[in-house]
Amino acid sequence: MVERYLVTLLVKLGAMASIASVLARSNRFKSALMREKRTLSQRVALSLWLSSVFAASVATRVVSRTYHAADLGLEGSLLAGLLGGYVSGLLSGVIISLPAVFMAGERVTMPLLAGVGVLGGLLRDWAPDPEEIWRFTPFFDLNIYRFFKESRNHRRTAFHLLLLAAILVAEFLRQTTGDFFKVKEVFYLAPDTPGWPHPHPLTILALYTTTVFAVAIPLKIWNNTRNEKKLEEQERLLVEARLAALASQINPHFLFNTLNSVSSLIRTNPNQARTMVVKLSAVLRRLLRKHENFSTLRDELSFIEDYLSIETVRFGDKLRFEKDVAEDALDMLVPSMLLQPLVENSIKHGLSSKVEGGTIRIRAQRGQSKLHLLVEDDGVGIPETKLATLFDQGIGVSNVNERLKVLFGDEYRMWIESQPGQGTRTQIEVPELQTGLAAVS
Repeated sequence: MVERYLVTLLVKLGAMASIASVLARSNRFKSALMREKRTLSQRVALSLWLSSVFAASVATRVVSRTYHAADLGLEGSLLAGLLGGYVSGLLSGVIISLPAVFMAGERVTMPLLAGVGVLGGLLRDWAPDPEEIWRFTPFFDLNIYRFFKESRNHRRTAFHLLLLAAILVAEFLRQTTGDFFKVKEVFYLAPDTPGWPHPHPLTILALYTTTVFAVAIPLKIWNNTRNEKKLEEQERLLVEARLAALASQINPHFLFNTLNSVSSLIRTNPNQARTMVVKLSAVLRRLLRKHENFSTLRDELSFIEDYLSIETVRFGDKLRFEKDVAEDALDMLVPSMLLQPLVENSIKHGLSSKVEGGTIRIRAQRGQSKLHLLVEDDGVGIPETKLATLFDQGIGVSNVNERLKVLFGDEYRMWIESQPGQGTRTQIEVPELQTGLAAVS
């Protein structure tokens, strides 16, 4: 009956959608889809991905003998050629046909599917841009509409019409080949139905429409996968760009003041000037390592010591530094340049205006899968009115907070406590990250 034949065609579309969705879940297949230009080995790899799945669909039909909707060999061969070119199309067509040739004796299947695969490769070469393959629509009227509307780009719309015609021709070849041989040499869903002297027009229309959609559906599914992958990549690049911009916001006055101090020491104390230049080079070398978003706490503290040794030359005994760091916290990963802006703030806003100077303390410890950091000074403190807007107005503090937000989302805490005349405490809690497990670069 016509209804049973139409149900078979509908199931065929469901099977194709399922296969396309399963392939789209593979990260390796996603990576293969993202490449438009491939080496020979990459084409072969793509061919093996497609041919293994579609050959299995042919084998399912051959073994079951009744599940005709499972056979997607022709559509798979054409898709392999469209996505990978001649090599992928030809190789996939041959591999996909193997179950039909050796298990069912359908000898004509191999040259037919191999030829369809090569046809897909020809269509890929004729495309004005490989991206046009992904823009293909199975709706004939929309292709005609585009052809007349996009008067400046007839080649693009002509290719879509050509691809549509090629799919119809491929199905026509399968039907013609199947009808030509009295002995079944190739599998095809004949539109003939019991009780009808001739194929019903509806079955013929449904047959060719199904073939067109069976090619278009995986293209749409895989194109959505490609677009999601591209969005993820763009978001990653955006995050890296934001981190790079934030990490580059080092106070230029530090460099100027250091160079001025070196200039003064060259005559009065050359050895100390030399030491200061060495420390400065270590600091600048670290600042130039912008590709590293994480480093160990040990390296961060070493950087802070070099930084403070330079500042000590300027402030003398007025500036003191203490650290209390748990041994098991030294190898924890922290965002690079996390502590320097906070220490700089303590010097600039907390201690520089204090006549007798003061002390900066850094503490670190682990607990409850968190790394707890504290930067504290006994400087002049921050007025309560200014403390409320510090995350919005303080360049160094807002920089650190923004970087933590980009890297950890809601999985971090940062808060500041300060009393005028008593000093300021900045505390940070971030998830524990072991060395080598969170190399974000």
